[in-house]
Amino acid sequence: MAIELLSPAGDYEKLKTAFSYGADAAYMGMTEFSLRRNAGNFSQEEIEKVRDLKEKTGKHLYCTMNILFHQRDMERIQSMADEIRAWPFDAFIISDIGLVPFLQRNFPDRTLHLSTQASCLNSESVRMYRSMGFSRVILGREASLDDIRRIHDAVPEIELEAFVHGAMCMAYSGRCLLSAHLAGRSGNQGDCSHTCRWNYRLALEEEERPGIYYPISEQDGYTTILSSKDLCMIDHVKELEEAGLSSLKIEGRMKSIYYVAIVTRAYRKAIDGSSDAEKYRRDLFDVSHREYTTGFFFSSGPVDASSDVSRPTSYGYQRNYLFLGSIGKCIGDGIYEVDIRNQIRAEGLEFIGPDIPLLTASDITLLEGDMNETEKLDHGRKGYIRTKAPLKEGYIIRRLSENPLVK
Repeated sequence: MAIELLSPAGDYEKLKTAFSYGADAAYMGMTEFSLRRNAGNFSQEEIEKVRDLKEKTGKHLYCTMNILFHQRDMERIQSMADEIRAWPFDAFIISDIGLVPFLQRNFPDRTLHLSTQASCLNSESVRMYRSMGFSRVILGREASLDDIRRIHDAVPEIELEAFVHGAMCMAYSGRCLLSAHLAGRSGNQGDCSHTCRWNYRLALEEEERPGIYYPISEQDGYTTILSSKDLCMIDHVKELEEAGLSSLKIEGRMKSIYYVAIVTRAYRKAIDGSSDAEKYRRDLFDVSHREYTTGFFFSSGPVDASSDVSRPTSYGYQRNYLFLGSIGKCIGDGIYEVDIRNQIRAEGLEFIGPDIPLLTASDITLLEGDMNETEKLDHGRKGYIRTKAPLKEGYIIRRLSENPLVK
């Protein structure tokens, strides 16, 4: 069986983008029970649209229910069986084992995937979860390639999944209390405030001089000592597959449509062994990201002073392009609707598609909602692009960023 590419779907538009740009499956959250409560997620009104898209594409959809359930959460979900049943989920991603009886009783035709939050890192645990009814285990992020290979050899009948790209957490398996401590918002309940990404100032206070602080800084008056690097395994797809993974997972339900498109298509081309895969790989270094690392895959042990992943990134977000919007339907004569996300001007526009690494045009005319020509299109307004370039619905519009390094 070919290895699966699994992409994030923070909302319906990102789900469409993930499927269009090469994902075999996508994962989404139910607002109350997802670790990405602020991702947008999906409303009841979108059920039909999601079902239609899934039937049209024939791709898989997984529901994340991976928060740590308090008693009130468990009582709440018991009353939601009919609401959940209306969604076309193929599997549920959970970390709380207390959900197993409820899901097996109410959804016997859906499969269970163990969340990475469960920190499953050895074959005996995998074997136990399989006996409980799980068909797939999303291994803890601390698993190395050698761990994956040995687990697969020991329990070959269960599917193994791992995160291969995106943000990482300085806490073990993402079990962080920093957000709850500093912001009163629990990351383990889906409301992380990303306190590890904040800019911190450290200082020394000498015992005999209370109140007088001597600052310690890495650059420009702040340090990113708590902020981990981003994971990127684009150059090791074959090794991941040979180790025994069934699914490669991309992090990012709170990221933009542009991020979902760029990262999904790069890994799609790498998995397929496309001759032009390098053209798509390059964009991974232009999309918003922190310094890349291969995480724990090649590490000999847990995070320590010599581990690459334990070192904080030396800068904040790096971004070389600004996402402007996406192309909508063609309404005739080379005129296309535009979903405007940032101000668009005709100069310097670039277009990308699932199988188009880069497309430019010199004959672009911007049109307002009343079809009058204009110098710019602003977010929140209706607008169109007229060009002879062979654009298609779903193509992304971008331009080079004026501020490529965003701290």
